[in-house]
Amino acid sequence: MDKVLSNKKIIALYVLPSLLLILGVVYIPIILTGYYGLNKWNGISAMEFIGMENYFALAKDNAFWSSAWHSLLLALFSTLSLVIYLAVAMVLATRIKGANLFRKIYLIPMLLSSVAIAQLWLKIYHPTNGIVNSFLESIGFANPPAWLADTSLVLPALFIPILWQYAGFYILIYYAALKNIPASLEEAAKIDGANALQIAWKIKLPLAMEVIKVTIVLAVVGSLKYFDLIYVMTDGGPNGASEVMASYMYRLAFRAHDFGYGSAIGFFLLVICLVITWIIRKLTATKDTIQYS
Repeated sequence: MDKVLSNKKIIALYVLPSLLLILGVVYIPIILTGYYGLNKWNGISAMEFIGMENYFALAKDNAFWSSAWHSLLLALFSTLSLVIYLAVAMVLATRIKGANLFRKIYLIPMLLSSVAIAQLWLKIYHPTNGIVNSFLESIGFANPPAWLADTSLVLPALFIPILWQYAGFYILIYYAALKNIPASLEEAAKIDGANALQIAWKIKLPLAMEVIKVTIVLAVVGSLKYFDLIYVMTDGGPNGASEVMASYMYRLAFRAHDFGYGSAIGFFLLVICLVITWIIRKLTATKDTIQYS
């Protein structure tokens, strides 16, 4: 085995299939998307090279920047919700009764498809027969809002099912990270007189910090490219109030048949995700030192 692993040609042979797959599925489409963004193309006729015109138009497109703002809001709320997920994971990791059952319950939404979740929450938000408005009417609200038809309420109404859908995913990641912390550290802290809050803040949180950094990147990037649930529930409406970058790209490319401009949006979205990921990594870069007191 050592002889095989020391042969660089054999190593390259083993790596080659995965490398070709990644090139064909990820990197080549990225390059082509950037190239298509330099052209005017309706998807059928011949492409017309127009240089950076699509990107210049994108910089002046108020509808795009509005959708970008909505995506950034979703990323912000997704990041803030990580605090709640971490708190729940810390509670579940303390060997409370029923922890295994709660973990399974939290994970169920993630097992459902986004379309099924969208249909479920469409029923919940229904203006006349929905659970939310029925409850509001029962406690005295005469005219409960039409959640998905009100431009001032549609974004918060959409954020709730999105955050609910992925709660189990992040809770499970945090739970696994916390369970990997040696129990001897917690026991030693208890002997020294530390309470549960001090143990969580001084021991568990620093030791889980690398995992937390990864989840921040996942939450932000996932929010910036989010599409499916919003598309099914509101299709970016009403009047563009819930449009996000991915849904705006889809609208321009596959409905307006402007694949050049849609590709420019897609490539710019990739650049935004890369830049924000780099910023997050820089802001969360810390020395590998942990204080226990």
